[in-house]
Amino acid sequence: MEEPKIELIKHPQLMNVQDINHRVWVLQGQTLIAVPRKHHTVPVTCQHMENLEKDRGNSIYLGLKELELCLFCTKGGEWPILQLKEQNIMDLYKQPKPVKPFLFYHSQSGRNSTFESVAFLGWFIAVSSEGGYPLILTQDLGKAHVTDFVLAT
Repeated sequence: MEEPKIELIKHPQLMNVQDINHRVWVLQGQTLIAVPRKHHTVPVTCQHMENLEKDRGNSIYLGLKELELCLFCTKGGEWPILQLKEQNIMDLYKQPKPVKPFLFYHSQSGRNSTFESVAFLGWFIAVSSEGGYPLILTQDLGKAHVTDFVLAT
């Protein structure tokens, strides 16, 4: 199987991410959590850039605006876990080959988006249905955790 090719783009697209319950991602220490959107809440602005990957959606890197932190998937015991790792998102796009632990397949249906780990296929970014908990990876798409997100510019 041929490795996906990355199309270099000069500037990332900036997006605010919220779940379908209108909770936004905020940075608490070194952890992303989902909290209800309020007037004083400053959501994290993710920057992502797309490349063409046909079968599973667009392959993207997700990083935080103005911070050199990117979402990263790694093995934690038996299961994959989602972490923030110090990394410049533009450096990832300059790599000659995809850096799979940082890549996600972005699939969109209407306004809703899902983010599937490229390194751990079948595992999706999710938040607790209650909010206030760290973002995680889950295999249960849309069941116990919220896996649908809305991107807004």
